[in-house]
Amino acid sequence: MSGDKAVPEPPNFPGRSWLLPSALLDSGSDTADGRHGRPPRRTARDWAVDFTCFLLAVFIGLLGADTVRNEPDLPPAFAAFDQVLGALACAAVWLRRRRTVGLAVAMVPVCFVSNTAGGAGLVALFTLTVHRPFRYVAWIGGASLLLTPLFYWLRPDPDVSYAWAVLLVVFLTVAIVGWGMFVRSKRQLILSFRDRARRAETEAALRAEQAQRLAREAIAREMHDVLAHRLTLLSVHAGALEFRPDAPRAEIVRAAGVIRESAREALQDLREIIGVLRAGEPEDAGRPQPTLAALDALVSECREAGMKVVLDQHVTDRAAVPASVGRTAYRIAQECLTNARKHAPGAEVTVTVRGAPGDGLTVSVRNPAPPGEVPPVPGSGQGLIGLTERATLAGGRLDHGPEEDGGFAVRARLPWD
Repeated sequence: MSGDKAVPEPPNFPGRSWLLPSALLDSGSDTADGRHGRPPRRTARDWAVDFTCFLLAVFIGLLGADTVRNEPDLPPAFAAFDQVLGALACAAVWLRRRRTVGLAVAMVPVCFVSNTAGGAGLVALFTLTVHRPFRYVAWIGGASLLLTPLFYWLRPDPDVSYAWAVLLVVFLTVAIVGWGMFVRSKRQLILSFRDRARRAETEAALRAEQAQRLAREAIAREMHDVLAHRLTLLSVHAGALEFRPDAPRAEIVRAAGVIRESAREALQDLREIIGVLRAGEPEDAGRPQPTLAALDALVSECREAGMKVVLDQHVTDRAAVPASVGRTAYRIAQECLTNARKHAPGAEVTVTVRGAPGDGLTVSVRNPAPPGEVPPVPGSGQGLIGLTERATLAGGRLDHGPEEDGGFAVRARLPWD
């Protein structure tokens, strides 16, 4: 997309996905929005991090157990219960990826009862901050901080004063939450880069597909405009030879010559179009495209084929007509003559071309009602759709439709600055 900044490429570690967190490898991860489905499989890095978190929880739990043994007036049964509960909390750390919110909620009352479960509570809070939106952290972390002063009021630390113990826990909680938010923001940034890169690839593919479709439409329109005229001449003269086998020899020779010349021209036009497709060159590659100056030759060719065509040209300077406008006018006249030959055989066709610089170029093609019954022609209307598109792309407009006397008229107005 023009004007947009370049999309940063997401980190790419080919063959080393085990170095990345599973949340960055799985598009359905719950990291971004807090919704969780089936957790992704742990990578080698996840196992190493989980094992490190478990060891950290055990280490802090051992420090807490030593504090529990030194607490005065603490019943031995409650001290043993504290340590057992702390051991279970450390074991529950392995569930932090699958039960992120549940583990963090459970750690609030557990840490209020057990001093040795403090390490597991910090790990659960860090995991919650990384994998869930801040509203979860605010409620659960806030509840934990509110219970901290009450915990040390009921169970004072034998080595640290009450104020310092509370401040230490608050500092650790804030540090853990800040670290988790940093990790979460970094992961979300990487995921946003990946999503933007995927969207950019999708948009590029759509643009390429659209360009291919437009190219196919242009090729189909060009082949229709070029080949329909030639093949119609072949059909008319072949039909004449079929229904008039007793025609004079001179007329048969002339019709055969037109068939041969039309077939040669059709093959040459088809070869040029295919050559453009193979070479990938623009439309004006190969033989020069027809312009308004070639309109006389087109009318003469139709007259030789037996059509009644009246050409009325009033153009100030045909050489000054832009090539694209002249080519569009030529194609409009060519398609209209082809349609008249198919839908109104035997009728006289009038082609009028008028224009001057600044006034624009007008192309009008009209034919009266056919003298006899005409069988339906398959694909009727497709050529007119292509002509309308041609005129629109050239900056003009095209109108067409039947007239009151049963004839048909096409009128196009093209810009000529």
